Amino acid sequence: MIATLRRTMLFAPGNNPALIKDPQIYGPDSIIFDLEDSVSPAEKDAARLLVFCAMKSLDYGRIEKAVRVNGMDTPWIRDDVEAMVRAGADLIRLPKAECARDLVALEAMVEAAEVACGRPVGEVRLMAALEGPLAVLNAYEIATSTRRLVGIALSAEDFVTSMKTSRSADGVELFEARGRIVLAARAAGVMAIDTVFTDLSDEEGLLREARLIKQMGFDGKSVINPAQIPIVNGVFEPTADEVRKARRVVAAAAEAEARGVGVISLDGKMIDKPIVERAARVLDLARASGAKVGEEER
Repeated sequence: MIATLRRTMLFAPGNNPALIKDPQIYGPDSIIFDLEDSVSPAEKDAARLLVFCAMKSLDYGRIEKAVRVNGMDTPWIRDDVEAMVRAGADLIRLPKAECARDLVALEAMVEAAEVACGRPVGEVRLMAALEGPLAVLNAYEIATSTRRLVGIALSAEDFVTSMKTSRSADGVELFEARGRIVLAARAAGVMAIDTVFTDLSDEEGLLREARLIKQMGFDGKSVINPAQIPIVNGVFEPTADEVRKARRVVAAAAEAEARGVGVISLDGKMIDKPIVERAARVLDLARASGAKVGEEER
């Protein structure tokens, strides 16, 4: 059963009161309050205080509250973690993770903050953003570094820069990194989150990319503008036809099990275990998305 959807994780700059006030109205699955790249060094302390106060005083409903803290090699990381755990963050997203040691060190900071403020140890989850070639090569090591980690995410701008190339319309420069991240995530049993699509005027390009990464096996995508949310959510939400077909497959499997029959057949075709598992995932996604799945058809 899918407990948490992360089809869209919306970045909200931590130094912009207007953008952190009510991003939940746009319907992302997660809000990522950003204390890193969108905030200049001179504004780090003010942004941290602003996000702390927002999370303590505003009601974001049931939407996951994530925070992108500053990197492990910065002087702000400890203050970021302590403040965000105290503020009630659900998830800490670490930028520029390079190896498992980074997540182990972050986990120690988070646990100390949980103990200090009285939150249950283990309540705050972690996510790692992979932004360079070494991080991508270490994707599985990072994905299995701690039980708190729920996902690994690709950050493309830094990655393509380190690879001495640039972003292209078809994303050929990201194929290897995306493939490795999805494989590592699936092997580790965590989520794979794709990078942002930066051309806000190209809705068709965003749609193509969202369809591509869904087909590759990603669970969702980081987004930088509310207008991108319905497009990406729409790609990841099962269609009515997919739900109907999945219901029939699951019902056929249940009927075969009840009869003690090892062979599952539907419409004259054999159905094997992977097909049943995919159908069950479609129904889980539909339920998590708020769709009414209904009773399984026979």
